[in-house]
Amino acid sequence: MEQTLLVDVANAVGRITLNAPERLNAVDAAMLDALAAAVTDLDARVDVRVISITGTGRGFCSGAFLDDRLDLDHGGTATLDAVSGASRAILSCATPVVALVNGVTAGVGCSIALAADYVLATESADFVLAFGRIGLMPDGAGSALVAAAVGRARATWMALSGEPVDATTAHTWGLIAEVCPDVDFADRSQTLLQDLAAGPTRALAATTAAIDAATLGDIDAVLAREEAGQEALLAGADFREGTRAFGERRPPRFTGE
Repeated sequence: MEQTLLVDVANAVGRITLNAPERLNAVDAAMLDALAAAVTDLDARVDVRVISITGTGRGFCSGAFLDDRLDLDHGGTATLDAVSGASRAILSCATPVVALVNGVTAGVGCSIALAADYVLATESADFVLAFGRIGLMPDGAGSALVAAAVGRARATWMALSGEPVDATTAHTWGLIAEVCPDVDFADRSQTLLQDLAAGPTRALAATTAAIDAATLGDIDAVLAREEAGQEALLAGADFREGTRAFGERRPPRFTGE
């Protein structure tokens, strides 16, 4: 079976790659648990001074794998717990984390990317809070991460409309740190990672922790609020209709239930 999460270390850089390109790296509970474990393990290594997260193929992460999320509709919470665990691991990581966004970034993919300390995206990438299209709400601390970056009005528009925000606009809004032409992405990624790996590790950790504390507030409270809201929505008729419509490639007919 092909590994859906790849991890390697070289030249003080710990590289994590979501590796399910046939579904644009949509994540399931096992992938999210593996991501959280990889971040934690790399953070503990003295030979790792920066961590990168990216995706194989045309996408960074297209969100949760819907077949897996459907299990939650029948009382399971594996994926929802794993979503929170992955974001918590990234946000609590003392080693600088860089999201190298190489394509579509949707749903929990946005939360994973924005939980990183620095987001570099290709010009062809976009960011989508598509939860509402299947009758759900943002999770993985997405409700705090997006609002902290772009403000309440734009965060609400992204979440309610589900419309994609291209990388150039995302950079202008302050959603991400940097955007570069696709042809320059590999070189710029390497330079960025090398620069951070050569930096003052303890000072960088103290800086990112202080900024997160000043802008994100109590992440445990954020995650608890999202989990409670999401669990209620997962049990609703709108979620069942949303996922059914998604699979049938038609507009959903929501009833508000």
